[in-house]
Amino acid sequence: MSTPFVVAMTGGIAAGKSAVARRFEQLGIHVYDADQAARAVVAPGTEGLAAVIKAFGPGVLDASGHLDRAAMRARIFADQAARRQLEAIIHPRVRAWLREHARADRGPYCVLAIPLLAENIDHYRWVDRILVVDAPEALQLERLIRRDGIDEALARRMIEQQAHRLHRLKLAHDVIENHGEERALDAQVAQLHRRYLELAQEKRRHADGGDGVHAEPGSAERP
Repeated sequence: MSTPFVVAMTGGIAAGKSAVARRFEQLGIHVYDADQAARAVVAPGTEGLAAVIKAFGPGVLDASGHLDRAAMRARIFADQAARRQLEAIIHPRVRAWLREHARADRGPYCVLAIPLLAENIDHYRWVDRILVVDAPEALQLERLIRRDGIDEALARRMIEQQAHRLHRLKLAHDVIENHGEERALDAQVAQLHRRYLELAQEKRRHADGGDGVHAEPGSAERP
């Protein structure tokens, strides 16, 4: 069974990916979120959570037996080796979860929300299109501090741990600029939705059974 048309959406932390995802969902498009996948693959009773406990000890669990994500996040941002160890456990499982859901999707196309797409691009060559939600770093910082209630030092470390903004933009086929009022996203998403419907129809017409991104990244089409 061939994979339907798949758009991988990424962007820096607090760039506005969730706001864009909501708009695609309002248009009837399924959005499969890597953060949702990351929670699912370490849910209580999963092999993923067992692997995390084996690597980091039972202290990573909260009182309900779930992974204490806030404590784990603080730990890995302070310890690069711990971060790499956790990623080695979670990322392959997240990729498998996303691909499974994309293959099963029966909509005209689907969107995968992947914050760390640029850092893991070699594992996602099978997607058809890359969409970057972009915002200036100063605005990301302001939003992140307000959203998570953290101090500026931690917010800066979190931004610095991700791929550079320009690196993400070089990968983009399409860019949504989210540097103003949230309602400005409506027209941008609507225009991309029309474009993706056309591309999905074209893929169905010319399906050849192959995988891979079907356009050269780096020449982003801005709505």
